[in-house]
Amino acid sequence: MPFLLAQGGGGDFAVVVTIFLALMALVVLLILFAVFASYFSLWIQCFLTGAEISLGDLIGMTFRKVNARVIVKSKIMAVQAGLPENEGLTSKALEAHYLAGGNVPLVVRALIAASKAKIIKLSFREATAIDLAGRNILEAVQTSVYPKVIDCPARGSGKDTLDAMAANGIQLKVKARVTVRANLQRLIGGATEETIIARVGQGIVSAIGSAHDHMTVLENPDQISKEVLAGHLDANTAFEIVSIDIADVDVGENVGARLRADQAEADTRVARARAEMRRAMAVAAEQEQIAQIENARAKLVEAEAEIPRAMADAFNAGRLGILDYYKLRNLQADTEMRKSIANVSGTSTTKV
Repeated sequence: MPFLLAQGGGGDFAVVVTIFLALMALVVLLILFAVFASYFSLWIQCFLTGAEISLGDLIGMTFRKVNARVIVKSKIMAVQAGLPENEGLTSKALEAHYLAGGNVPLVVRALIAASKAKIIKLSFREATAIDLAGRNILEAVQTSVYPKVIDCPARGSGKDTLDAMAANGIQLKVKARVTVRANLQRLIGGATEETIIARVGQGIVSAIGSAHDHMTVLENPDQISKEVLAGHLDANTAFEIVSIDIADVDVGENVGARLRADQAEADTRVARARAEMRRAMAVAAEQEQIAQIENARAKLVEAEAEIPRAMADAFNAGRLGILDYYKLRNLQADTEMRKSIANVSGTSTTKV
């Protein structure tokens, strides 16, 4: 009897194990089916296009937090465009650039554009470095193939023209257009468009300032372009200057005449100030002379006041008699009479 129970219990255990294994197999099959259903379309695309990305690589991308569709689409674009894989354009390299925060489809499109242009040498390593540096690599390639035109002064800068003055004092207002081509080898660390605009503006102002006459600039505006281009203004920039064209030249104010008029006005004010200073000095000297005259008159009055005292001393000492005194008085009276007659005669003659 116990033997039969043992046999009956062993049969139930075997059934439970069988059911458990069947369920586990079903779960595994469901997981495999889900994975296959998720990645089959991507894998078949890779297989049919020769992208050479295995199903295991696609599953591994999920665990590495990589968007498999972005990598597959980019690798298919590169393969279909004929980009060589021996230059580092592998699925692993694309994954590494994606994990570094780069824009994988943009880099691949830039490489395709550079390859089709056949005049630009751009490797995958350079493209990823430019992309990680924050530059738009596709726009840079397009600018290298199709040159870009930059207005000088730039639009939105608040100035419509570049104002410069020739040696004869005439102001010229200039508008220029700069055609540039992107230099991919100097794109990292190279100066931007603002530097190009500033350097070209400086060169134009310097070229106009060195001209002896504004008419020379009006007759030969291309001379400005030649002088500016000779300065190698694109050094250490991300662009190569193709040409500088003077779009418009207008005559402005006569700055030299205005400056000379202002200088003449300033000289006039200085001369007036100096004349006023000399007049004030002359008035001061005149007042000083008047003070000296009054001082002399005071001394004269003081000296005249001593005469009666001297006469009194002479009377007391017996050196002067009464007759001598009257003779002196008569002489004084005669002198005063002659002065009065002379003054009257002079007055009447003046009136006539």
